[in-house]
Amino acid sequence: MPLHPSALAQVADYFKVLSELSRLQVLCSLKSGSKNVTEIMEETGLGQANVSKHLKILAQAGIVFRTPQGVSVYYDIAEPFSFD
Repeated sequence: MPLHPSALAQVADYFKVLSELSRLQVLCSLKSGSKNVTEIMEETGLGQANVSKHLKILAQAGIVFRTPQGVSVYYDIAEPFSFD
């Protein structure tokens, strides 16, 4: 049974989000567990504004989720099957 075009559009949008090198670096950093922006910056070598921008896009796509803890926000992968 063929997928409806709207379902295919969602799949295409998901892969568009993942098609950016910096976002993949951020995701790979999160593979080992929850991290805040500073920890992701240290692991990836990306700047703060860049990391924040990509985390926002990943969160809007439902690929990561954010958890406020005190003055920091920690990010986790929402869909671990991305690495399967």
